[in-house]
Amino acid sequence: MTAAVLAGTVPVLLPGAAQAGPAHPKATERWTTQAVAPGVTVRTGVLRHPGTRHAWTVTVQAPADSRWSTDDPDAPVTWAEVSTRAWADDTARELTRAGFRPRVESVRWPHYADTPHGPMGYRVRVGRFATQEEARTAGSAVAAAGFRTTASWTGYDVQEPADLENVHVAVIDPKTFQGSVEATHDGNVARRETTSAVARKLRSLVAVNGGFFVMSPGDGVPGTMSGIGAYRGRLGSMAAGARAALLIEDGGRGIRVADLTTTVTARAGGAAYAVQGVNRVPGTVRDCGRPGGTPSELPWQDVTCRLADDMVRFTDAFRADLPTGPGAQAVLDASGRVVSAGPRGGRVPEGGQVLQGIGRAADWLTAHAGPYRRVEVGETVRTKEGRRVVLDGDDSVVSGAPTLVKDGRIDIDAAAEGVVDPEYTSFGYAWADVRQPRTMAGVDGRGRLVLATVDGRLKNGSEGFTLHEAAAFMRSLGAVQALNLDGGGSTAMAVGGTLVNHPSDAAGERAVGDTVQVLPRAD
Repeated sequence: MTAAVLAGTVPVLLPGAAQAGPAHPKATERWTTQAVAPGVTVRTGVLRHPGTRHAWTVTVQAPADSRWSTDDPDAPVTWAEVSTRAWADDTARELTRAGFRPRVESVRWPHYADTPHGPMGYRVRVGRFATQEEARTAGSAVAAAGFRTTASWTGYDVQEPADLENVHVAVIDPKTFQGSVEATHDGNVARRETTSAVARKLRSLVAVNGGFFVMSPGDGVPGTMSGIGAYRGRLGSMAAGARAALLIEDGGRGIRVADLTTTVTARAGGAAYAVQGVNRVPGTVRDCGRPGGTPSELPWQDVTCRLADDMVRFTDAFRADLPTGPGAQAVLDASGRVVSAGPRGGRVPEGGQVLQGIGRAADWLTAHAGPYRRVEVGETVRTKEGRRVVLDGDDSVVSGAPTLVKDGRIDIDAAAEGVVDPEYTSFGYAWADVRQPRTMAGVDGRGRLVLATVDGRLKNGSEGFTLHEAAAFMRSLGAVQALNLDGGGSTAMAVGGTLVNHPSDAAGERAVGDTVQVLPRAD
């Protein structure tokens, strides 16, 4: 392995300036480059804006409507950091009368492809403090005067340039690299493992975390994916609407980013029923995006929707006890013959599959999937434009949201992919428009796979990227297509099985659903 260190001042490389308003000081970069294998290079970068001075501050929160608000008076109030100008002015006057010195800050919409331009709203803040504890103490005084507050680090605001961002970038050239690339759930879609643990087990050269997954039992089976996942050519989960996905074809010989949809259908004789889920709890749809779901059929990030009439297919990659409860199920062998039918539960037989249904889906199974009958289950993956994607045994898919770069241009469809909502600015604000740890993937103009991470939440001082900054960074690396993968505490990159970034969770590296692994050639 070889290494080199480069340093310089490149004002256009760092993201953020295009949407931040005032001119930022010039950015500097320091890179170390490591040749991991022929065709596989990892670059570690430290990106700085010298002279930037951030502080802790007190942000006053506003009551906000939620996109899934109800008329229930006991429903929790949603709070937001950004609200209307009228609220901001009224709040500032009240704070002044209470003896504080507030400031009103304008927040503009990032340059998304499908959201408004101009002001998103306004926030109200009090003071600038050297430590978080000082900000919390000041916030307690503001709260005692009747306001709801939170302590904020101004380095997470896109209006100010980031002081420090620690990044890792892996570039895999399929023309030179003799190994393979695959998305993997490591054989069990109902289990979470850390990215580095899977990397060590597979002896991979480079690995990053993959797509969004279920974390809480209230949202499904922890570890199962909440968007499309396909491993060795087989669907492990279905798409949430039409969202971005990284399609890894021919073991990494081909890489592309596309909005993918999925259709799965169960057929028994002349009868057919639409399967709405693969390897998830019937009736429970994390990130929504399925027909008939409530409160939305559209993809909504980090929201769990419900389906009253729902059929779910379980594959033998679901190596856990099957969900139980009202409804019906049919256990199929490898040929599609029903070997047992009845209440939900048990395990998926090796080489077989299980269909579970609730509501009308349960009635269909009872009527058409009795013992010894045959049920054919077919699956189809298509692009949003309708073109079919045929998955072979050396193809895999890992999902994310939203698209960051398309046809060489920053093109973030944040609203369409359900990560922000123009009507409810509190939805997705911190997730998308505040600096966070991020994992990104894309393909450059030479057909090379680009995997990148940025640390955030002040791990080793790193502040992270907003979605727009992530897109600008990927474009600066030459990406002509790119998407956002799971981030936050899930962000991880391992090189040679060793974790190289600094995950933001206090407990350390997070166990995740699926991962992307760059594997050496099998001897």
